[in-house]
Amino acid sequence: MIWAWILNSISVYATASLLEGVEIKNFWSAVFVAALLAIVNVFIKPILIILSLPITILTFGLFVWVINALLIMLVDKMVSGFKVRSFSWALIFGLVMSVISWVLFKIFG
Repeated sequence: MIWAWILNSISVYATASLLEGVEIKNFWSAVFVAALLAIVNVFIKPILIILSLPITILTFGLFVWVINALLIMLVDKMVSGFKVRSFSWALIFGLVMSVISWVLFKIFG
């Protein structure tokens, strides 16, 4: 579990470094962002998915990416060293971070 947290922290930091619309202060901010994203994904995301089930079905599951972007923006408001410029940057951040996380977990996980 700690290893997954470290890999997610690296993916948050790497993704924020790649995207100009996302700013991260330092690696410790990435550690906090990864922790909050994990907590939000465990407690809030399932509720939002259930509430938005009809639109998620209509969009063939693509609405989940919108939920992810909204949760990233929520974490942006909670961590002072993490800034996402807009909803579109949050959406891109979620997409890029998922790819980077997948690669890191394939290599090190």
